[in-house]
Amino acid sequence: MANLKEIRSRMSSVKTTRQVTSAMKMVSAAKLRRAQEAIIRIRPYADKLHEILGNLSESLESQEDNPYSIDRGSKNILLITINSNRGLCGGFNANVNKQVLLLLENDFAQQVNSDNLDILAIGKNTYDFFRRHGYQITEKNKLYSNLDFEHVGPVVEHIMKDFANAKYDKVVLVYNEFKNAATQILQVEQLLPIVEKETETKKTSVDYLFEPSKTEIVQDLIPRSLKIQFYKALLDSHAAEHGARMTAMHQATDNATELLSSLKLQYNKARQASITNEILEIVSGAEALKG
Repeated sequence: MANLKEIRSRMSSVKTTRQVTSAMKMVSAAKLRRAQEAIIRIRPYADKLHEILGNLSESLESQEDNPYSIDRGSKNILLITINSNRGLCGGFNANVNKQVLLLLENDFAQQVNSDNLDILAIGKNTYDFFRRHGYQITEKNKLYSNLDFEHVGPVVEHIMKDFANAKYDKVVLVYNEFKNAATQILQVEQLLPIVEKETETKKTSVDYLFEPSKTEIVQDLIPRSLKIQFYKALLDSHAAEHGARMTAMHQATDNATELLSSLKLQYNKARQASITNEILEIVSGAEALKG
């Protein structure tokens, strides 16, 4: 059994750890509220706009009217991974990294072997992870430093330009979708070329009247919709990160409390044993003096 000094030292260390995890939990909870409000506000708008975008793409007479819906196969791939800059959030980062590894080793193995796949890492964790595994990361984007629509827009415009110029045939997003504080849903989503969003309701044909004109609609609505979809994915991941970290820190705080209780019990037993030994020594000494 450990001596009293060792147990006291462990108890002090666990108390400090519990204070840190409890503080991190409260900070994450405050950040989660703001991030959750942001994704809840934008999600209905983004979903409806994406639905309109899919219908609009089908209604155009030719692919030349919409360069962002051209299906050129899957020779050149841009894989966009959205993760966090920091850890201590449970399996949040690991789930995305594992899914990306599966895509690289299975679905996109041919593109990886022929150097036709680029990875755009959003979040330091993914960037460091794939660097360690020997993958070439074309860029590490620091969008989390300024997570707003104004800073997201230029990034999406650059991606759209590369797709329109046939540098990439397909653009795929991998990120965690926010459901609630304890649940994140891993998503693999095709950003380009544009595909109609699948719905459970029966599909009905939509006949659009273009005003002011089809060309202006393509030049304005489609880029705006793509930016919104990308921005929504970032907000989803941002909210999911804080939810995952809050849950992880809550569990860590509970574990620290349980460990502290166990150490207190161990300390009391060790102290009781020490007192008993001292009493026995005193009694033995007194008996020896009598003899």
